[in-house]
Amino acid sequence: MTWSEFWIIFAICALTILISRVVPLFVLKGKELPVKFRKALHLIPPAAFAALVANDLLTPGMFAMGFWPAAMPLVAALVVVVVARLTKSLAWCAVAGVIVYYLLTLI
Repeated sequence: MTWSEFWIIFAICALTILISRVVPLFVLKGKELPVKFRKALHLIPPAAFAALVANDLLTPGMFAMGFWPAAMPLVAALVVVVVARLTKSLAWCAVAGVIVYYLLTLI
């Protein structure tokens, strides 16, 4: 790749970032968004987090090593979901997940 190609790609990327992140701030400044749109925007962070977690828990060859090695992260995740519903604390979720996964590796 030559330097001129690099600078063209860099400029396109910078322009795309500017258009997608900065322009909406100026366009929507001082305007009230509809309630349904605000509710939809509140669903973006949980959906992104769920996609990241599902990507780590569910892999194409997860059962190649057997059932139990594939089931351990799923069981730990289930315990984390229960702890999250009861405590609503990220710290307790992390502690419970690590402890349960460690105990499952001892079995």
